[in-house]
Amino acid sequence: MNILLVSSYLPYPLFSGGHIRLYNLIKELSKIHKITLICEKRDYQGDSEINELKKFCKKVITVNRKKQWTVKNILKTGLSLQSFLITGHTISEMKKEIQRELNESQFDLIHVETSYVMQNIPPVDIPLILVEHNVEYLVYKRFADNAPLSLRPLLYVDVFKLRLWEESIWNKATKLVAVSEIEKKIMEKIRKDVIVVSNGVDINKFKIQNSKFKINEEKRILFIGEFKWMQNRDAIEFILKDIWPKLRYEFIPPMNNKGIKLWVVGRHIPNSIRKMTNDNDVIFDDQAPKETEQIYQKSDLLLVPIRVGGGTSFKILESMASGVPVVTTSLGNAIGAKENEEIIIANDSDEFVEKIRELFANKKFFNTISENARKLVEEKFNWEKISQDLNSVYESVMSYA
Repeated sequence: MNILLVSSYLPYPLFSGGHIRLYNLIKELSKIHKITLICEKRDYQGDSEINELKKFCKKVITVNRKKQWTVKNILKTGLSLQSFLITGHTISEMKKEIQRELNESQFDLIHVETSYVMQNIPPVDIPLILVEHNVEYLVYKRFADNAPLSLRPLLYVDVFKLRLWEESIWNKATKLVAVSEIEKKIMEKIRKDVIVVSNGVDINKFKIQNSKFKINEEKRILFIGEFKWMQNRDAIEFILKDIWPKLRYEFIPPMNNKGIKLWVVGRHIPNSIRKMTNDNDVIFDDQAPKETEQIYQKSDLLLVPIRVGGGTSFKILESMASGVPVVTTSLGNAIGAKENEEIIIANDSDEFVEKIRELFANKKFFNTISENARKLVEEKFNWEKISQDLNSVYESVMSYA
């Protein structure tokens, strides 16, 4: 098939889950399809990043990403029915490039990554597949719920506008794709034929190296994330305020001679987060290896207290593939892993402490979680299978053409 893929981002380098997902899907699907990619490009991305995608795409067209936080965008949002997110991703150059490609080439379908670039696509008479990574209005609502009281009314208005936009766009797509059952259930309130194409993991890159359980050795708890995302900031603040102090006080001293460390990994860790603790056993690290698989090899447990956001967390899949047990919330278990068999679930700070204690005290339990999690991602979440799932969606819409 000849596919026009429109995205809100250039998926390289692999700095975020969205980048990892789209890059790997393009890599796999390009083996059987011709892909033209039109996407927004950030300032840090240049020819080398574009050339990486040209290895797989027939053509790569980029437009510069507009600055989101400008007076013009704020005023335009306030005086229109568009939400702030949609305003920031409305780009005249992208509209022109999409129209030009539609005029000059014959495409079998359009694949769109995220609804907030849909306004740049003209009316078409070919199938359009919309892939949503999150239900964006719910992400922003959770943020608004925790904002200062004086700002909440304005934020709630914007959330309402974003919800109206998302729900209307979901109905306009030929096929609507979610990345997890959690998003699917929400989208099904608007339309009933939502399809799940999960996120995946490179099972050859992320592997179990050796037995992860070490008796009487320092245990390293990992938190890893991109700190520009509100869900990651919320999670690390929850860890530092509520979980870590209880671990230090109730659990760590009697554990063993070498104790436990909290390893906080990510680019551009805000000073506001660094200042939340002066504990020497909390390691803030924005210079960790770029090869993420090496980070998991040095970790004993992944802590993911997701309370804001949605979608399938790539860090959870990567950790599972590496044999590192995951302790997360019910919201974080978007892949539907079996509790106490493939993943550990906790929803408040006391539960997190209790579950971490049990994992580190029980070698058999630790190894069971590690081995079962690896089997799960091998069977259901490798990129070859995920790309086949998306290709099935492509094939299903050809009857609409």
